[in-house]
Amino acid sequence: MPARIGQGTAVEQSRAAAEVQAAVVVAQQCPRNIQAAVAEMRESCKQQGLAERAFFRYSRGGQTITGASVHLARELARCWGNVQYGLVEMRRDDEYGQSEMQAFAWDVQTNSRNSSTFIVPHRRDTKSGPKQLTDMRDIYETNANNGARRVREAIFAILPPWFVEEAKELCNQTLRDGGGKPLAQRVADAIRTFEGIGITADRIENRLDRPSTKWTEHDVAQLIVIYKSIQRGEVTAEDEFPAPRVSADELTGGKADKPATASTE
Repeated sequence: MPARIGQGTAVEQSRAAAEVQAAVVVAQQCPRNIQAAVAEMRESCKQQGLAERAFFRYSRGGQTITGASVHLARELARCWGNVQYGLVEMRRDDEYGQSEMQAFAWDVQTNSRNSSTFIVPHRRDTKSGPKQLTDMRDIYETNANNGARRVREAIFAILPPWFVEEAKELCNQTLRDGGGKPLAQRVADAIRTFEGIGITADRIENRLDRPSTKWTEHDVAQLIVIYKSIQRGEVTAEDEFPAPRVSADELTGGKADKPATASTE
């Protein structure tokens, strides 16, 4: 622990306490309008930009995990109103290589609060094993990535479930609609987008188990989520679209040496 508290820290502590009190007073004096909050949520979820970032996707234990992202959680908190949320690094211990973090979300109108305190080790899992982090930026990014998941869950914990579920369904509908573009154009755009990261159309067709001429709105929406997850580093292109295995005959052009047979003469 620090031996002293600087003037700037002392001022910030006083300001934070006053800000919390003011937020509670304002929330009581200006309570949320639920009808207006729902209308704003519905309008936000119709936007293609939000819908494309509304879901995450990653692999764990050989299974694919999907769900609503922190981007959707933050937008819903804004629409619902009178909600505070955040991530705080309470203590960093370079000797033990870890940070003590807290993620929270607080409905200041109903005084409903959810928080979690957790330890983030200063290391990153790699294919060759855990790697210790010493660069300040690497530590910051690791803390932020681990904290974002807790902030997301904290926000969803204080929001009404029906509010969240309707938002997720509307975002899915927006993805399926594709901004009003014809399905054929959206399929072509999806193929072109994946070709930009080295994924050919045949690998996508193998992944969806049908040719591109038979892709549905749901298929294109799923591809959008996968592409955004690849961009964010949640999954890899190789995990989602495995390259086809090449046989020995294909490598040798079908001229692989055959075992010699014994002569009968």
